[in-house]
Amino acid sequence: MAEFSAAPSVRVAALEKGIDLARLARDTGRTTLTHDDLSAPKAAPKTTGDTGYWEVDHGLYGPVTTEPLSRFARVAAANMAAAQALIPAVTHHDRADGSAIDRLRAELRDEAQARGVKLTALALMVKGLARALREFPRFNASLSADGTALILKHYVHIGIAVDTAHGLMVPVLRDVDRKGIWTIAAEISDLARRAQARKVKPDEMGGASMTITNLGGIGGRAFTPIVNPPEVAILGITRTEIAPVWDGRAFQPTPMIPLDLSYDHRVINGADAARFVTRLCALLGDPRRMVI
Repeated sequence: MAEFSAAPSVRVAALEKGIDLARLARDTGRTTLTHDDLSAPKAAPKTTGDTGYWEVDHGLYGPVTTEPLSRFARVAAANMAAAQALIPAVTHHDRADGSAIDRLRAELRDEAQARGVKLTALALMVKGLARALREFPRFNASLSADGTALILKHYVHIGIAVDTAHGLMVPVLRDVDRKGIWTIAAEISDLARRAQARKVKPDEMGGASMTITNLGGIGGRAFTPIVNPPEVAILGITRTEIAPVWDGRAFQPTPMIPLDLSYDHRVINGADAARFVTRLCALLGDPRRMVI
């Protein structure tokens, strides 16, 4: 540790500002620290606790405004940081042909209107994911807290990430594999509406088999969603794009749905992830079977 000297008033000011004088002396190479050293930009950033945030006085570089995070946002941020730090995650990218989904929704438009239900592509994707989870039980599981066992779930609950004014919320659809497409569509709409109004009940959160985070209504071609523990995988969806697809004779303009599956590599290997997404793409390519 570098030897340094500092007046008592400097030591008090450093304590109030949370500045480690020994580190400051080492980083700056100075042997005598003054009040000027406390207000000057540091040669190396300092982390606070185990949060990993850079402690920088941004006001030294120009005008700033501080906006306190809500308690909800702080809890979510802490969970995201822990998940990113502790889970060895990998993301598998693929695209599903959305032609059959578009045709089916068009065929059922009148029935949807009569039922008063908006049949979205997301509802069919939720149903397809539920089928895939039943066929691949390792994805419908959680790792025990001590990492020594895999807890296989005999239910299929799907979390739906909802972007709200007060932060990201993930209400959960229960027993999706046992529900029809109209019920799923109605429940997605209801949960999303109540999430925006902060009226989702505590027992409607948590316990998901897997979460879907859908950015299709906003944009993007791909992203890397963070696994939401204790789940072992999360499915990201971005905007459908028209792409040329070879049908054996010619290229046809085809709506392709980008899928991004992030998974916990401690539980799932790359080959299984590829098989899972390939199967999901097949299910989405023939949604009529899921509805029947």
